Amino acid sequence: MLDSVQQLIAGQLSSWELAANNYKALSQVKIKAVEVDGHTYKVQFNPARIASSAANVDAKSIQERQCFLCAANRPSVQKGIFFNGRYEILVNPYPIFSRHLTIPAVEHTPQLIFSRFGDMLDLAQQLNDFTLFYNGPKCGASAPDHFHFQAGNKGFLPIENDRNLPNVVRIESDNKQEIIDRFHQIYNTLELHPGDAEPMMNLLTWYESGHWVVCIFPRKKHRPACYFAEGDKNILISPASVDMGGVFITPLEKDFQKITAGDIASILEEI
Repeated sequence: MLDSVQQLIAGQLSSWELAANNYKALSQVKIKAVEVDGHTYKVQFNPARIASSAANVDAKSIQERQCFLCAANRPSVQKGIFFNGRYEILVNPYPIFSRHLTIPAVEHTPQLIFSRFGDMLDLAQQLNDFTLFYNGPKCGASAPDHFHFQAGNKGFLPIENDRNLPNVVRIESDNKQEIIDRFHQIYNTLELHPGDAEPMMNLLTWYESGHWVVCIFPRKKHRPACYFAEGDKNILISPASVDMGGVFITPLEKDFQKITAGDIASILEEI
């Protein structure tokens, strides 16, 4: 599977100009380290991510646009690899990672993780050079109407090496069913807000040395107050799994320049 994915990435970057240009631009993105309560977070200035960070995900906006994850609406140059007949592995043309995948379900079905968590573990095991992530429908998913995972190359997220990064519930086991049972137990203890179909959360999962590591980030809010603030108080950050894992994505350079450890700590506390 990994060889096929590497071939897919290489093929897409040679044939898809948009993706090739955006991956080349990654070499120019600015990154800085910020110490937050004894933990090192990264901040990445990545203007290509503005479409995701600023995405309108209210029901009206979703209904009025074509689903960009449905095969019929994707550009003809975008190719994929099927996984277990249920998912298609695609190159994400707006990358955060040097190898960034989007893995949508074949059918157009809502972003709900409970019955698909086992598939996430299978993907993490097969794609063991990658960290898998899931953004809940109100926790950073820019396509909450179409189920999908994402994946990025290992070695990028601080949480992979910082076992004590805050705001996370961590599960580790070499037993797949034990992981699933424990995840479902935690899932069922989380608050379900009125009108929501699942508890708010982000997930990160990777497979190493014969066992899975699962990081669950319970959420209470989609976007922080600074996202909606005006003037100097505005910071356009819409936190999702990557941010929770230690890399804050800023699509605007002004925010990259001014964001502080206090801002990050405040955003994490708020959401």
